[in-house]
Amino acid sequence: MTGASSGIGQTIASELAREGLNLVLVARGETLGALGDTLKAGHGIAVRVLTADLSDPAQVDAVSADCADLDIGLLVAAAGFGTSGPFLRADSVQECAMLDLNCRALMLQAHHFGRRFAARGRGGIVLMASLVGFQGTLLAAHYAATKAYVQTLAEGLRVELAGSGVDVLASAPGPVRTGFAARADMRMGAALSPQTVARATLAALGRRTTVLPGALTKLLAYSLAPLPRPLRARIMGRVMAGMTKHQHEQNTSEARTEAKPA
Repeated sequence: MTGASSGIGQTIASELAREGLNLVLVARGETLGALGDTLKAGHGIAVRVLTADLSDPAQVDAVSADCADLDIGLLVAAAGFGTSGPFLRADSVQECAMLDLNCRALMLQAHHFGRRFAARGRGGIVLMASLVGFQGTLLAAHYAATKAYVQTLAEGLRVELAGSGVDVLASAPGPVRTGFAARADMRMGAALSPQTVARATLAALGRRTTVLPGALTKLLAYSLAPLPRPLRARIMGRVMAGMTKHQHEQNTSEARTEAKPA
């Protein structure tokens, strides 16, 4: 279970613990040990805590090695973060880190554990995609592209592994009330709870290729689906413009301040 220290990842971990599943929790967060202790005490399960920065391929490999002695049956790849704003103003170092975490690390995990699951004839892989990955999204162009990668990978693996006993699911929620928005510098209005996303995601595993958790996600997805991709991109751009309006206002204010005579 990656991305387990907060948000959707933490909530899925809690849901799995409630069902009595033993867990391996992976994240960078300092609160991971406390979460592990809480889940062990509350549900009588075994928990292994692995602190790692999965944007580093070497640490992805280390996590795989640290799980070699365990009979892992389910991979939930929930680690990830987003960015927002005009692409050309983005910090390229941060964008590369996002690409490494959202795509490269997720691919390496799916490859490693997918092999293990296929070899034993059963297992499950949950990959966290997003509603923004179904089309280009202005002001979150690169983040949306990383989620398009996740969605496409899940769809392909679902078919490829169907005869091996391995279930693959893409979970593609809309806006979710987590720490994601603060890190991505977005301000959300209506948003889903992590519990809604977690429960819908786990319920869909083995039943479908993609789950759209919550009524808000379904409303947005179904209203956009019949439209041509260029129009969907423009509509999502308007949504993102609302979420990042404060960035434009701040940039305008800073520009005015710099333009004042000394």
